[in-house]
Amino acid sequence: MSDALAICHGAFGRACLYRLDRPILTHAHREGHLVFFLDGAPATLVVDGASLRTNAGEAIAVNPWQPHAHRPAPGGAAGVFLVLYVRPSWFVEASRQASGALRFGANRIELAGTVARAVERVARALVEPPAGDRLAGALLELVQGCFDRSWQWSPERTSAPPPRLLDFRVRKALKLIAANLREEPPFARIAREAGLSRPHFYKMFKSQLGVTPAVYLDVLRVEAALDLLVGSDRSVSEIGDALGFSCPSSFTRFFTAHVGLAPSAYRRRALVL
Repeated sequence: MSDALAICHGAFGRACLYRLDRPILTHAHREGHLVFFLDGAPATLVVDGASLRTNAGEAIAVNPWQPHAHRPAPGGAAGVFLVLYVRPSWFVEASRQASGALRFGANRIELAGTVARAVERVARALVEPPAGDRLAGALLELVQGCFDRSWQWSPERTSAPPPRLLDFRVRKALKLIAANLREEPPFARIAREAGLSRPHFYKMFKSQLGVTPAVYLDVLRVEAALDLLVGSDRSVSEIGDALGFSCPSSFTRFFTAHVGLAPSAYRRRALVL
């Protein structure tokens, strides 16, 4: 069964050690995403439709809002992964090179030398608390190294990032979706209120955000669930109800499908710096 060996939230975002043996459906994050295979059975990440097998000597990088999914090894064998969710604002402020956005130059990044050793340091810091500044420093070294290598060494290129300035109608739609987290919003009505036809709304939304309105709504729900799980003492059933799920089991299925483990298991392991 999928489980978390360690989870840490901080100004950098999230750093997790997962043992995964179940699929995670297509989803996205507003954070930059790095996945490192450590042990067990390799898995496959499907990033923008391309299947990328995890290897010990490589990282897989996913840009903010880039759709991706996790596919475990055939037969359901578990693999252990170091998974980072990096806040762009933290990286841009702390980095020596990122000038305005966290965008990796390739989805597959070769690991060697100091970058490979930084993976070990981050994993060790996660399982040997207290982490504190030691973890944050190791994380910056690792993310910076991956960022540099993604542009310097790999001939691959990821899809272009969404425009920095969103159309005002898309911005209005984002506000309307955020106001409807408790229920599936009627996207046709949101399109009309934003001043767009339904087909034009979907096309413009996808082109500027990189994801569909439904995936964007799921991102907001997962983020709200994570904040409540680690930042409140509300029960899992109360959190599910606050987000509009009809019963605790529906919320658990949703969370597990997007995060890889049940909300109660996530809460047990989560540490906030």
